[in-house]
Amino acid sequence: MATDTTPVPTPLGIPRLSTRDRLVLLVLCAAQFMVALDFSVLNVALPVLGADLGMSQSALQWAVTAFALPSGGFLLLFGRVGDLYGRRRLFLTGLALFGAASLLATFAWDPASFLTGRALQGVGAAAIVPTGMSLLTTTFAEGPARDRALGISGTLLSLGFTVGMVAGGVLTDVLGWRSTMGVLALFALVVLPLAPGLLPESRTPERPRLDVPGAVTVTGGLLSVIYALSTAAERGFGHLDVIVSLVAGSALLTGFALVESRTEAPLVSLPMLRRRTVAWGNVGGLVTFSMMSTVVFVLTLYLQETLRLSAFETGLVFGVQGVLSAVAGTVAARVIGRFGARRTLVGSLAGQGVLTGALLGLDAHVWSVWLATAAVSLASMCHLGAIVSYGLTVTSGVPDAEQGLATGLVTSTQQVGITIGIPLLGVLATTSSDLLTGLHTVLAVDTAIVLAVALLVGLGLRGRGTDAATVSGAVEAQPLDAR
Repeated sequence: MATDTTPVPTPLGIPRLSTRDRLVLLVLCAAQFMVALDFSVLNVALPVLGADLGMSQSALQWAVTAFALPSGGFLLLFGRVGDLYGRRRLFLTGLALFGAASLLATFAWDPASFLTGRALQGVGAAAIVPTGMSLLTTTFAEGPARDRALGISGTLLSLGFTVGMVAGGVLTDVLGWRSTMGVLALFALVVLPLAPGLLPESRTPERPRLDVPGAVTVTGGLLSVIYALSTAAERGFGHLDVIVSLVAGSALLTGFALVESRTEAPLVSLPMLRRRTVAWGNVGGLVTFSMMSTVVFVLTLYLQETLRLSAFETGLVFGVQGVLSAVAGTVAARVIGRFGARRTLVGSLAGQGVLTGALLGLDAHVWSVWLATAAVSLASMCHLGAIVSYGLTVTSGVPDAEQGLATGLVTSTQQVGITIGIPLLGVLATTSSDLLTGLHTVLAVDTAIVLAVALLVGLGLRGRGTDAATVSGAVEAQPLDAR
């Protein structure tokens, strides 16, 4: 039975969702928010965690890397597995695993048990994110309803990361570091019982064999590259294991491309990758995530080490950023509905670049906190617009049978983008003669990259057909029948 997601127009022209659609969106967004929260909620707690569990300073990076490796490395594989064998089934499995892993991390008794919990959280997240996104895009028909749903989802993704930064410090101070993992378990335990009765099952009509060689090479390649970039942030790119991992990752991803060009049922359809919307949309997504994560990283250092703000005061700065990102999410669908996903993506990237450039005016005087707050908050509003519009650009016009693959690409781009920005540019801030000089260097390079990519994406997506179904919703993909 097909899910009816025909939007009911409101006086403001924003589609009104049915009660059931709102509940479905609530469940999917709650799960996405939970995963986004996990990316940042532990950061402030790391020193306390290390002292409690007896982890050395150098070992603390694994608290982050143990989650990032599987959460990024398995995204494409799990996106395709969900396509073939049932997205709801894999989504629920991921939720259950994430909840159990969060409980293990909460009650960890030594470094090994804690890192095992973090790694299993990453595996669960890799199942939740692409299947949750594809359930959203197959439940809400292409057009205004999907625009609005993705706008809300994108807002909560951005807000989850920001809330995690603020909440991590508060939870650690009041309840201890274990509460940062406990709140994630609580999220999973609340969402899991609601999901089975609300989410429709969906999968491809055919049952082709899983592309095992492709799965092995792409997963191994992504794991190697993410490990190398995560480790480089701590040790630098000259370290032997970083170099070996980069070479191995490049070789495996090259092998993956060769495998996909010759197999009858590829894990990733090369013709899909040659779609302008898929290729250039993901380029835009990669840059908006990597460059914005770098800005947040260097500003955190600047606010605390140059302006001498406390962790709580720094959290307030990013709290303003989160509030304005939420505001941006409420208007993103309307902006995309008027101008189309392509123009919104290009304009959002350009806005993010210009506002990042405004941060070059920061200096060592305390008044700069006002410039930092205003510029990073407005840049984050543009960043949110880019997140929503790049997801729509990549998935627009893609058949329901391949939505798991398309959304797997979207979420892989997101994870890789978050991972590569800090090691590639953040190191310029930490290795400069003084932090302020390094900050200006990072911001200048960041600005140049974002503006250049905005121009390239605009040129790459020129022509008809790149904004299908995003201006008026005239071309609508039919939602997949519930099974």
